[in-house]
Amino acid sequence: MLEEIPSIHTLSWNSFSEKEFISSITKYNNLSTPKLDKLLWKHLKCIVKDKSYLKSIVNIANTCFELNHWPSHFRTSTTIIILKSNKESYNTSKAFRPIILLNTLSKLIEKVIGYHLQFYVISNNFIHSSQLGDLKQRSSVNANIALTHFIHTR
Repeated sequence: MLEEIPSIHTLSWNSFSEKEFISSITKYNNLSTPKLDKLLWKHLKCIVKDKSYLKSIVNIANTCFELNHWPSHFRTSTTIIILKSNKESYNTSKAFRPIILLNTLSKLIEKVIGYHLQFYVISNNFIHSSQLGDLKQRSSVNANIALTHFIHTR
């Protein structure tokens, strides 16, 4: 008999926390290019130092998720094409690099949502234990440990 796998909508969802936003925003580089809303990460980092602004951002994220609605302002993007340096010819698409600019706040909220989804996916065993790439606590060090363990048990 097949076990029914719950959808992401049936899982209990904890509200986002201020700590998650602080943790996520500190990982962004202050020297990155301005986003679609012309807001730099260093500006947003200063804004979230004020607890009332941080609470408002967390409230926006929680409300978006509870209402299952992502505002159109957060979905708007602009693509800028940049020439790659030292190319002999710019006649092919490989000579260009597209950069997509999104709203800075939406990128931050999406990052926190991604951490939540990753937690639920891993904690509910939706990902095979051999899947190690791009997952928290499943780095190349973990892959080496798993491989070493596999070799020694054979």
